[in-house]
Amino acid sequence: MSDGEATPGPARGSATGPAAESWGSDPAKRPAAVAPVVHRRYVPYSHAHYAGDLVDGAYVLGLFGDVATEMCIRTDGDEGLFASYSDVQFLAPVRAGDVVEVEATLHRAGRRSRELRFVARVICRGTGASPDESPGAAQVLAAPLVVTTASGTVVVPAPAG
Repeated sequence: MSDGEATPGPARGSATGPAAESWGSDPAKRPAAVAPVVHRRYVPYSHAHYAGDLVDGAYVLGLFGDVATEMCIRTDGDEGLFASYSDVQFLAPVRAGDVVEVEATLHRAGRRSRELRFVARVICRGTGASPDESPGAAQVLAAPLVVTTASGTVVVPAPAG
């Protein structure tokens, strides 16, 4: 999935994750822990809008929306809707040519709302084209670089019944 394309999955409403049926208001149906959702995506040069091949922060927020959608599908069998961000911190730049890993973790679940925590990390970065390197030279970073963190709330349909 290096190009960021999603793998086709189950039809809407047929979740296969830890909460294949809606949690509803019954706490006994809620899983003890929900696995984080992680996506990786190569940032194409066509997304660079600023000097130094910088990519705008909205690019990462879009990726957060993607992992939030998958989290809702896994936990509730519905894509859900992103309601709000309560905190966004842009900590380091994202550049064209980066490989970005975004992760969503479930922090708190209400009857219809889910509070998620997000982190975006650069895991690979272009090294720049010096006379000794090819124009596409890049490297896997020794340690991922945290570029953006956020908290947000998604909502899902009320359980039937």
